[in-house]
Amino acid sequence: MPLETVGILSPGDMGHTVGNVLVTHGLGVITCLQGRSERTRALAESAKIKDVPTYQALVNEAEVILSIMVPAEAKGAAQAVADALVETKTDLTYVDCNAIAPQTTRQLDEIITEAGGRFVDASIIGPPPRKPGATRFYASGPHVNDFEALTQFGLDVRPLGEQIGLASAIKMCYASLTKGLTALCTELLTAAELLGVSEALKAEFQMSQSALYQRMEGGLPGMPPKSKRWIGEMEEISATFGHVGLTPKILAGVADMYRLVGKTYLADLPPENSDAFPDLSEMISILADCVEHDRSGKA
Repeated sequence: MPLETVGILSPGDMGHTVGNVLVTHGLGVITCLQGRSERTRALAESAKIKDVPTYQALVNEAEVILSIMVPAEAKGAAQAVADALVETKTDLTYVDCNAIAPQTTRQLDEIITEAGGRFVDASIIGPPPRKPGATRFYASGPHVNDFEALTQFGLDVRPLGEQIGLASAIKMCYASLTKGLTALCTELLTAAELLGVSEALKAEFQMSQSALYQRMEGGLPGMPPKSKRWIGEMEEISATFGHVGLTPKILAGVADMYRLVGKTYLADLPPENSDAFPDLSEMISILADCVEHDRSGKA
């Protein structure tokens, strides 16, 4: 059967961009916006993603559904699709692209498979795919070929094998470095501000760690609007490492750093409004003030 329609749950920052790539390459893309925000609705409309009224309509019209959302919502979305599959007795492939632990992914596999669907474990490494070559979609599972077909429609899908959990595992390991390093840099700069050595540390970094400091200046100010979403991802990485016998504490601490950032007004800035982001020194000053406020409240 030729691939004609793909469902996206949900068309947020990443999801609507993925959907727009598929639309641009000739596929019909649909979603169900039950309970979604006005911002998500606007993003879906801008990407030419069609809204259908129910999950039953979604599974009836789509041959493949991509789940792209925060980790905490992944299981609920899979269950909603599974319920619709049982009710409609339709045939489709459900691709979970979320940043979740391999053991969590295997639970979702059971939910979808028991409802009569086909499940693919997938993960996304890179930014929203606004330009070719920037974003990789790793995938694994016995039905990975169903997802690999989307390489014909603008996605860079990279199969890892038939075992459910492999795609989730590579995401957990990769994100532990990128987002873990972001949190570590944020924490140490905030500590330096609180300890009164910010300018001296900046000078030392510029002399001995210039490439890393340039990365901090360029990347950290854009992190706060993502911080709340990253808390759950860090908790999933922590659970992944604990599951294989490693310490879960490092990434649990990273989650705590993103909780701190999430308490500031910076976390509520629209990601697309980068002109409103502070520079690095302003961001660190705001975080230091937040820590001081918390400490004074506990005194």
